Amino acid sequence: MNKDKKAILITAVLLAVLCLLAVLGYQRFAPKGTAGEKEITVKVIHGDAGEKEFTYTTDEEFLEAVLKEEGLAEGEEGPYGLFITSVDGETADKSRQQWWCLTKGGETVNTSAAQTPIAGGDVFELTLTEGY
Repeated sequence: MNKDKKAILITAVLLAVLCLLAVLGYQRFAPKGTAGEKEITVKVIHGDAGEKEFTYTTDEEFLEAVLKEEGLAEGEEGPYGLFITSVDGETADKSRQQWWCLTKGGETVNTSAAQTPIAGGDVFELTLTEGY
């Protein structure tokens, strides 16, 4: 085996090992929901600045499942879960660059609703936002 083929083989093996370590690391450190019954609140801030508050008791561990189960949010399935397009009957208008922003306790959530774990007492906000 010449040096070039050996280098390619070693590189491929190292890349495979790194990919495996990345997957294992994600599984270990990925956000996890709290098991068991819990109560959460979802505040919806509509385009007209009107607010509605919804309180749910659930056994679900991630927010998306609650939003779908309760019929509060609808959208399109994507690689990261539900891309929320409609909340509480109000649909974001793409032509106006509107989208639903998910926050928790007023702080930005860096995960999709499908990957956002929930615990008892959590308060989430879904705000119709304009402009990308």
